[in-house]
Amino acid sequence: MSEAAEFDTAGLDVFLRAAIPGLQGPMTLARISGGQSNPTFFVTYANRRLVLRKKPAGEVLPSAHAVDREARVLQALAPSAVPVPPVVLFHAEPDVVGTPFYVMERVEGRVFASADLPGASQAERRAMYLSFAETLAKLHDVDWAAAGLTGFGRPGSYFERQVGRWTKQWEAQRFRDIPELTRLAQWVGGHIPPEDGETAIVHGDYRPGNVLFAPDGPQVVAVLDWELSTIGHPLADLAFSVIPWRSTPEEYGGMRGMDLPGLGIPSEDEYVAHYYASRRTPAPRLQPFHLAFAMFRFAVIFEGIAARARAGTAAAADAAQVGELSVAFARRGLECIGG
Repeated sequence: MSEAAEFDTAGLDVFLRAAIPGLQGPMTLARISGGQSNPTFFVTYANRRLVLRKKPAGEVLPSAHAVDREARVLQALAPSAVPVPPVVLFHAEPDVVGTPFYVMERVEGRVFASADLPGASQAERRAMYLSFAETLAKLHDVDWAAAGLTGFGRPGSYFERQVGRWTKQWEAQRFRDIPELTRLAQWVGGHIPPEDGETAIVHGDYRPGNVLFAPDGPQVVAVLDWELSTIGHPLADLAFSVIPWRSTPEEYGGMRGMDLPGLGIPSEDEYVAHYYASRRTPAPRLQPFHLAFAMFRFAVIFEGIAARARAGTAAAADAAQVGELSVAFARRGLECIGG
């Protein structure tokens, strides 16, 4: 057993050599640190660099960590303008690594732990955020039905269903009272906008830390971490993607309070405007509800991390500390509605 994994790595090696012809040299496995999502590993051979993603060990909420959905959306987007890692295989059974998993090609690029893109130049940061906006616009312009994603999510009434889903998820994992989160849940539940018919592939966790930028340029070369993706409303992604402008560096690596012009980072308004300018089709405008819902959902996600930390199944060692961010993002959500 490897220290990096809770499964038989020799068994994985045997499986991969049978499933992927031509692998050469010994297999090395390294867990990718950071993040609270599906456990992810670099799997390296002499002639092939791969990435494996699996469900976490232990009990998880029924709708969470669906690696089969991740693999499906990546395969559907492969022919599109959206940059995604190529999927090599999906294995639905737990016999190899203890849970279902999939393997994809490793894309070379830069990933940043915080939204200020540390280490990038001032000029590069602006271009990186413009590419970040353009990539989201490309995703939302994909014809999801033509891409083979019928049944991947239910079109229509997206926010109504999402508010219900995340409220239930919060209640299912609830172990303490957070007055700010209670107030925010009540507000978003009472202010769901009328259905406008907009549908798109929604990433569900679109933030700078979930994309790879080119090793030597500002372009997004891969969008990662699709476990929350579905067919939904594009403004859910857009609102979620502006959270870094509204949260501090201590709040999951946000940018609030930083010198954005000095860093070369566009303002929130500039970023949003570039997204709209990059869409091929007209898109509705962001409203306070969309921003409040994005904060509510993020707060519930962090509360889930805290709940898993108490149960001992969290994906990262700092899960208990990160879980406290649920309070912070509930407060940010109230700010979006003047509360």
